Amino acid sequence: MNDIITVNKRDFTVKAKQLRRSGIVPGSVFGGSLPDSISLQMDEGIARRLIRYKREGSKLKLDLDRQLIPVQIKEKTINTLNNEILHISFQALKADLKVNSVIHIILKNTEKITESLEGMLLEIPYAAFPEDMIDTITIDVDGMAVGTVITVADIPELMSEKIDLQVEKEEIVLRISDKKHSAVKATAQEEQ
Repeated sequence: MNDIITVNKRDFTVKAKQLRRSGIVPGSVFGGSLPDSISLQMDEGIARRLIRYKREGSKLKLDLDRQLIPVQIKEKTINTLNNEILHISFQALKADLKVNSVIHIILKNTEKITESLEGMLLEIPYAAFPEDMIDTITIDVDGMAVGTVITVADIPELMSEKIDLQVEKEEIVLRISDKKHSAVKATAQEEQ
């Protein structure tokens, strides 16, 4: 997906519900070097691709009246009953200003784990300057043995001095445990 999204200033003569019916999604951008929040609107097709390929915390640029604004996706509001995108909020980024964001942990080859794989902490909150922001970290679990425990401190990208973690380094990101052992333990607890 293109990292430049074309948006327009919001047309307040039309209500948000009517905008959505006509294939337009409302949004806003705030912070950074912007003096005030700006209400926006974008084509629903662009918004759907954005939701599909990007996450909260992902960096991109908004093209607003031929001005490129570096941003991160701050919040996506979706009606889960009908999959309607209600609103997307962006936070403008300023090169010399740290921002709070979240790193998403993606687990690869999970289908190859026959034991019990527990994803404990798959979103890591942190603060960093825009140039040091991390969108996702992929962990390949193929070949990991029963008893494997991965903590925040075990992921090299998270130990960078360029990011300020907002979680403890000892927190568990994932754990692989024996299904049989877990089932026996659960049965023993039920019998008590």
